[in-house]
Amino acid sequence: MFNKILIANRGEVAVRIIRACKELGIQTVAVYSEADRDSLHTKLADFAICIGPAKGTESYLNISSIISAIEVADAEAVHPGYGFLAENAEFAEVCENCGIKLIGPSSATIRVMGNKVEAKTIAEENKIPVLPWSKRAVADEKEALEFAKEIGFPLLIKASSGGGGKGMKLVHTQASLPSAFHMAKTEAHNAFNDPEVFLERFCELPRHIEIQILADEHGNVIHLGERECSIQRRHQKILEEAPSPFMDEKLRKQMGDASIQLAKAIGYHNAGTVEFLVDKNREFYFMEINTRLQVEHPVTEMITGIDIVKEQIRIAAGKKLPLKQKDVTFTGHSIECRINAEDPKTFLPSPGKITELNMPGGPGVRLDSAVYCNSTVSPHYDSMLGKLIVHAGTRNKAIIRMRRALEEFHIEGVKTNVPLHIDIMKDHDFIDGHIDINFLSRYSTK
Repeated sequence: MFNKILIANRGEVAVRIIRACKELGIQTVAVYSEADRDSLHTKLADFAICIGPAKGTESYLNISSIISAIEVADAEAVHPGYGFLAENAEFAEVCENCGIKLIGPSSATIRVMGNKVEAKTIAEENKIPVLPWSKRAVADEKEALEFAKEIGFPLLIKASSGGGGKGMKLVHTQASLPSAFHMAKTEAHNAFNDPEVFLERFCELPRHIEIQILADEHGNVIHLGERECSIQRRHQKILEEAPSPFMDEKLRKQMGDASIQLAKAIGYHNAGTVEFLVDKNREFYFMEINTRLQVEHPVTEMITGIDIVKEQIRIAAGKKLPLKQKDVTFTGHSIECRINAEDPKTFLPSPGKITELNMPGGPGVRLDSAVYCNSTVSPHYDSMLGKLIVHAGTRNKAIIRMRRALEEFHIEGVKTNVPLHIDIMKDHDFIDGHIDINFLSRYSTK
């Protein structure tokens, strides 16, 4: 096992990783920007190193600064968390060349799976369902029109790199395709420095369901069930749950088997998430693999009793998975609400100083957060204050528990989306499990 791990991240995920390391008896090194000098992760770690100014590109995204910090701290491994350098193949490759163990998959895997065209091609080669698509990147407007005739409308133009809805355009007619194509390429270039795009058939009113996998470096792969991630705003998840209210044992096995098959085909190791769209007929279609720890991993931990971060560290240390697929069991239901410092009506960020704070607690309630009273929510980074997670015996009981916990959550000094989450917990469609990726856009018009 490692003696010392550096966490190349900040906020709640850095705190989450530090806690796992402490329970494993591993020393931790925090890195921080000048804006994060008093952040909680710097206080909880055994050591803390400043890596640059507040701007992310000069600190948390600065590969040379991170590598220097690892060498100064004499750390054996680095955990990238999620965001920043977590799916950066160049960073993973530099770590490999410097003899530093990255707690995640190889640089080659990150690079291949980071390109959606390559990922979808590999999925098809392994007979995993995908939506009809252009089979490769689309070179120009003429080629886009030719592919569109084969795929049919409506369709999506999607960036080959990145995600989060950037470089994505929905097209309903042939007449609107040329302008949407050029807009998507420009947006993809600006966001990911890669203008490559492809076309894909649009799946109407699908659910976004993902499968958590764990794969060791000895060829063993298991899945930990699914997460329902359909409640999104502009392709950004805000609420997740496990298991999905839509899932049954047959579909779970089909999607789980497909995820394991794909992981083995690419020689995947460490934690990963295989993401799918699922239509109303229970047909599922591969989207991508996220080659990192997911924000929503706690709901899986709550229903399986498996600490995913600890398993990541053990796998990176060369350990074999302690479980076979038959040993994975699911108990009860878990829901996670992402608590953001933003106006619940306009969704605009709300940075500032937290002047009052009452955190929820009680049976079955978990809060993964790095905020404290008098701490500052920086305008330089993501607005997420933390994740409120509950677990109960049934989905209805979990909804009631989440509503109670949200009502206990009191924050002054910044606006939050807690009121929005409370409203969702009261919504009859949500309570009945009638959700899809357009739920929030319809809900906002009620």
